[in-house]
Amino acid sequence: MARLAAFDEACAARPGVELLHSDALGDGSTATTLRTRNGEMTITDGPFAEAAEQIGGYYVLDAPNLDTVIDLCRVLPAYDIDIRPVLDTP
Repeated sequence: MARLAAFDEACAARPGVELLHSDALGDGSTATTLRTRNGEMTITDGPFAEAAEQIGGYYVLDAPNLDTVIDLCRVLPAYDIDIRPVLDTP
């Protein structure tokens, strides 16, 4: 938890970076998955796919560039981290 708090502090201290949102996510076994195939929706309990790795939480940052985000992620615990842009959609 200390490393997560340090990440929040590092974001606040970095010029041009704003931490917009963050949260922990429930275990994949608590998920409800919606699948649409051929226009039909099915609802199932549990994660989309069997996997040993699951998303434990997320951050949404406004940052000037990818290099800044990568540098900030070095503060986080040593997990696999997936960085994705938020798309501007009309």
